[in-house]
Amino acid sequence: MNTPSTPDQNLEHFTDRELFTKIWIHPRKVFRFIEAKKYDKFVYILLVLAGIVRGFDRAIDKNLGDKFSLIAILGLGIIVGGLFGWISYYIYAALLSWTGKWIGGRTDTRALLRVLAYGSIPSIIALIFFIPQIGIYGIELFRENGDLIEGTLIENMAFWGAVFLEMILAIWTLVLIIIGTAEVQNISIANAILNLLLPIIVIVLPILIIAGIFSVL
Repeated sequence: MNTPSTPDQNLEHFTDRELFTKIWIHPRKVFRFIEAKKYDKFVYILLVLAGIVRGFDRAIDKNLGDKFSLIAILGLGIIVGGLFGWISYYIYAALLSWTGKWIGGRTDTRALLRVLAYGSIPSIIALIFFIPQIGIYGIELFRENGDLIEGTLIENMAFWGAVFLEMILAIWTLVLIIIGTAEVQNISIANAILNLLLPIIVIVLPILIIAGIFSVL
């Protein structure tokens, strides 16, 4: 007599190493495993590293090189980004869980936090390309009008090649997070994209309305 298979038997299992390699090409299977096993092992370290990535991105966007030294910027990116960056991910995950219920989502903050953590792996890998950029251009990388063509031809090619790869990795991070959100929320890809946008709309729209009201007073 055949014994019915259990959900756990039908679930594809992954080693720690496979989680980081298979997520690139089999994200649904990996996110399904992470959700089923409530796999929190690397969540916090990934969120800290993702926070550092965001910290450096903001330092570039805000042109902090015009105000601070390179050492100060690196310290802020690592300490502030690493220690507090993950808090923004937790808040975002909570908002995703809340707004996701409007479109049929059914998971909690913790599950979405795992998606944000493991989905950020490509962006975290981008740190590898960021380090040589700092080595070549230093503080100029963080200045509004920084000289990013002062290096040799090979250095400039390496720089812009790294920038291109970082863009690809950022896009793939977004793709993974969309797929992961769809998987754990049990919703379509289209609704997952909407779910990721709803928290931004919920926060930004009221601010714009309030700003508009005060501007006409």
